[in-house]
Amino acid sequence: MSHVPLPLPHRATRFAPVLPLVAVVALLGLPVAGDGAQPADAVSALVVGYCVILLLRERRRPLSPRAAVVLGLPVAGVAVAAMGAASPAAGLDGTARYLQVFVLVPAAMLVLLRGRADFRVLAWSFVGLALWQGAVGVHQYVTGTGASYQGETVRAVGTFGAQDVMGMATAVALGVVCATGLALGRTPSWQRAAAAGCAVVLLVPLAVSFSRGAWIATALTCAVQLALAGLRRALKAGAAVVAAGVVLVGGFGVGTAMLQERIDSITQVADAPDQSVVDRYTLWASAVGMWREQPLTGVGLKNFPEYRDGHATLALSSGSDIEGAGETYHKQALLSPHSMYLLVLSEQGLLGFCALVGSWLALLLCAVRTLGRARRDGSGLDCALVACGLLLWQLVDYVYGDIGGPSTLLTGVALGLTAWWGLAERASTDAARQDTLPGRVEEAVAR
Repeated sequence: MSHVPLPLPHRATRFAPVLPLVAVVALLGLPVAGDGAQPADAVSALVVGYCVILLLRERRRPLSPRAAVVLGLPVAGVAVAAMGAASPAAGLDGTARYLQVFVLVPAAMLVLLRGRADFRVLAWSFVGLALWQGAVGVHQYVTGTGASYQGETVRAVGTFGAQDVMGMATAVALGVVCATGLALGRTPSWQRAAAAGCAVVLLVPLAVSFSRGAWIATALTCAVQLALAGLRRALKAGAAVVAAGVVLVGGFGVGTAMLQERIDSITQVADAPDQSVVDRYTLWASAVGMWREQPLTGVGLKNFPEYRDGHATLALSSGSDIEGAGETYHKQALLSPHSMYLLVLSEQGLLGFCALVGSWLALLLCAVRTLGRARRDGSGLDCALVACGLLLWQLVDYVYGDIGGPSTLLTGVALGLTAWWGLAERASTDAARQDTLPGRVEEAVAR
């Protein structure tokens, strides 16, 4: 007598396709091991491979023509810049990273995500990662075991370590953006309350990350999300944030002298810049010099360090100080201009710049157009605010930050959420989901 295997519970079957993507985000909570590929990178490669096999087996079109064009735009600039790399290995490594973050991972998410429920699960995974990294970061700040900042090991860096001081700030900031979008939607009240509470709690680790760039990008993005959600919601949320700020600063003493000095330094980047700002200005000028030398195609992928000294002034320091969070004191070389736009412009020229930035702007336009429909019909507003907020945060942060380190993979997942919201054919996708999933369960039971 043959035994018929019982089907998985419907809920587990329902969320099975999105679980590998959740695993990619969750693995970024592990301590960073070395400078090479991390477990999350390996899992993301497996996810992309699985999508290829799935599409071949089901013989269906992977992307709509519009999605293929928008996500495929960066390929041209990266391919041309790779031919100008200093070595084949450098060109291959740079190409793989760009394609992983800006093309393959977002495209895989378009294949796997099947509805707003999947979207929300992944958005909540961002919040979960932010809470974990934030808890580790606050512990580092309180116990003095973080990265070095002004001679004290108090900078919160989470599990990313002192080598990637922006890692925790990025994870926490994206968690705040997701939590804010989820709180402003029209989901059940307990979900909105939980999301709002997470957003407020995450302000603490974001503050002690001492990342001015993350502060600016998060404040601007959340302000836009509030404005898009409506005036009444914006006023309520603004009052809650002010109250939370009073409690955190006045009640718990978050507003330390170092934090206040860091906040004040935002307005002093032109009048009395510190050495980190001077280095950044010098690196920006160096990147512009490279672009002027090779305006169309740039100096080649991963060639910024090779050309840096030839275009930099004597104001550039020998490197940034790295210490704390498990690292002994050493100097870390400044190998990028710390601006994604200038990095692409210097290494890929106008061809790569227009292709990559054009892809992002097209994604933003598609997401905003779909947001308008969500506001009119009243469904999916939380997903729309998360999708637009994630890309907007990245566009602002890229003014003074670039790709590099394990946290870069979060960018690919964030772009994937924006791409799904703006480019997926949701009407047909939702219909297909409703038709196929229950049908498959019923067929399994019948067998």
